[in-house]
Amino acid sequence: MNILYDERVDGALPDVDKQALLQALQSRLPGLEILHQQEELKPYECDGLSAYRTTPMLVVLPRHIDEVQGVLRVCHELHVPVVARGAGTGLSGGALPLEKGVLLVMARFNNILGIDPAARTARVQPGVRNLAISQAAAPFGLYYAPDPSSQIACSIGGNVAENAGGVHCLKYGLTVHNVLKVDILTVDGEHLSLGSNALDAPGFDLLALFTGSEGLLGVITEVTVKLLPKPQTAKVLLAAFDSVEKAGRAVGDIIAAGIIPGGLEMMDNLAIRAAEDFIHAGYPVEAQAILLCELDGVEADVSDDCDRVRQVLQQAGATEVRQAKDEAERVRFWAGRKNAFPAVGRLSPDYYCMDGTIPRRELPGVLHAIAELSNEYGLRVANVFHAGDGNMHPLILFDANQPGELERAENLGGKILELCVKVGGSITGEHGVGREKINQMCAQFNNDELTLFHAIKAAFDPSGLLNPGKNIPTLHRCAEFGAMHIHGGQLAFPDLERF
Repeated sequence: MNILYDERVDGALPDVDKQALLQALQSRLPGLEILHQQEELKPYECDGLSAYRTTPMLVVLPRHIDEVQGVLRVCHELHVPVVARGAGTGLSGGALPLEKGVLLVMARFNNILGIDPAARTARVQPGVRNLAISQAAAPFGLYYAPDPSSQIACSIGGNVAENAGGVHCLKYGLTVHNVLKVDILTVDGEHLSLGSNALDAPGFDLLALFTGSEGLLGVITEVTVKLLPKPQTAKVLLAAFDSVEKAGRAVGDIIAAGIIPGGLEMMDNLAIRAAEDFIHAGYPVEAQAILLCELDGVEADVSDDCDRVRQVLQQAGATEVRQAKDEAERVRFWAGRKNAFPAVGRLSPDYYCMDGTIPRRELPGVLHAIAELSNEYGLRVANVFHAGDGNMHPLILFDANQPGELERAENLGGKILELCVKVGGSITGEHGVGREKINQMCAQFNNDELTLFHAIKAAFDPSGLLNPGKNIPTLHRCAEFGAMHIHGGQLAFPDLERF
């Protein structure tokens, strides 16, 4: 059963008798809720990347760990692939189901199991919403730092699977920096605990390996996260610029001045206008770009840092620098940024949200290159991103009802990701690879690295049943993409075939 899958995985999977699988699950797990009618399955045909859709063979909605364990064991015995899904807010097709597989929905595992204010930790189930952790910790003066724009809906299990970030990840880190321990079930239902409640654990750092593994190595059943004390004060500066290049250079200037903001975000004019029309945040709609810079900590330090940042921004060519006059305005500034994605949806019938990371010094040049690519492909691009850590989110506007526009948007997105790699960056910062970026994996990683990825996958999941066809491309996929070469009829790294 060692089939090496790629994105056309359904063609390589063994045929499964749906009725036999349904009967096996019902007989072994009589209390398990199983969806199998076509109208029940349709709502689960995609995640947040709705351009890719597949109707799953079955959807299971467990409430208890033993049900999850039972599903995995039945599927392992019958060689049926399993795709785990949380809230379904992912943007790379990572939770895209399979026509010949089971979609394992963990959304009902939504309990906060405990908060330890002395240790500053929280134990939560994977279906708990990101924002709910901070809401539960608020009475203790604590909060959970990673805050994706979808934090009102996205689940912590999905955050771990994709190593999600957020607007405050520059100072406080990504999910991997804020998780202490993860409990998982392997493909055959074995329980493993990765990490510990202490600050470190002996042996290999499997917790870091698992974080961002996109459901390829196991199914998350519990997460222990770090909590931080709420800063004494937080202030936001809004800076307007007459060019995106100047705004991009200002980002590097702030970091070079020795200042690490709590958040440092950038939006171009298209995104500014969309967000302002939607949220009425008070953005300067004539600006070609704005930066939002949040500084937090104790009052005296924050006040000094605000003065220093204001000076840096003015020297960088800002046409206006404005500080939020009160907490209500600070919240509005951030509401505009966090609602930029849905706001841009008002400008076009469809948009394609990209995710790539580049060195900060490359921001001006990459933004200029994206503008040139936008003109070349005839599609508008709105830029909204975590400027402080170089995590870009170009939003490519298109109309899927127009023949060829989706394909043009995909091709433009691929070129942007390849540009990120070319300047020393990565094809993803927090959305993951999923199905969306599997071709660009061939551009970023070499033979030895891909060999290692497949070996790790095989160590955890020898049968290749967990989320097959995602994240790691096959040799033939890369050969077709043109990133690898075939010599004498053989792929350049045949050792990988054994995985």
